[in-house]
Amino acid sequence: MSDIATMAKKAEAYLEAAGKQTEEKLKEYVPSESEIPVSLHSAMRYALLAGGKRLRPALVKAAYDFFGGKPLDSIYLAMCSLEMLHTFSLIHDDLPCMDDDDFRRGKPTTHKVYGEATAVLAGDALCIYAFELIAKTGNITVVEELARALGTKGMIGGQIIDTESEGKAVDLATVDYIHYHKTAALIEASLVIGALLANAKKEELELIRGFGKGIGLVFQIVDDILDIESSTEELGKDVGSDVKNGKATYPAVLGLEVSKQKAMEFYNESLTYLEKLEGKDTENLKNIAALIISRTH
Repeated sequence: MSDIATMAKKAEAYLEAAGKQTEEKLKEYVPSESEIPVSLHSAMRYALLAGGKRLRPALVKAAYDFFGGKPLDSIYLAMCSLEMLHTFSLIHDDLPCMDDDDFRRGKPTTHKVYGEATAVLAGDALCIYAFELIAKTGNITVVEELARALGTKGMIGGQIIDTESEGKAVDLATVDYIHYHKTAALIEASLVIGALLANAKKEELELIRGFGKGIGLVFQIVDDILDIESSTEELGKDVGSDVKNGKATYPAVLGLEVSKQKAMEFYNESLTYLEKLEGKDTENLKNIAALIISRTH
């Protein structure tokens, strides 16, 4: 087994533990299906509790632990907030007006089960509720960080350029813009938010931000590759939709082999930021980076 594979295996245990913590808290925080409006709460819980890697809350926790954060409820508020925002983005991403996907995490997408109108509102509600939770941390800098990662300078900004680029010949700079804003920004913010809640120093925040950006770009390039090389059964979601929709991706611009090389370059670059965090045990963060570069689903 290669070093990367061994490291990735270790990260799986950490992500599993963080995922279980997140799942328990999500069940506690999100209104039950018996509360009015019943259909909306049902759709929210359907999308949110359908499984998944729980990568973003795990990154919040990893950075919090890395910088010596003490056990506090605020970390769980942040972890659940990030997962709610990620799920909101997936619900909207799957809609017929976006990627028009039928499966997510091995189950029918939210709009296939509840209808488009309810799916849109469930996504909206999760986004709003996420900010209600993150506000309860009492840390305004954390709220600002999350808002930037989500708005026109983050995920939503990347989504509109992604949508406008469909079916068009685009350059690598456009793909990089989409990848960073649509995907990497929220992954980066997950780490920065964990660091902020642990009271990391300014210079430490910039280094963990650089690491987060790097692994975020790796995550999206690997996603692009898996959309071509994997199957619906392995991924738990529709594959081939990037090609079908004429998406601006690394393989579309550079081809598969060069895309794999670029993913490895970003991976190696991300590790250089960790090396500058002197006097700290970076093993867990390195393991998570290895999991992201080597993931198959």
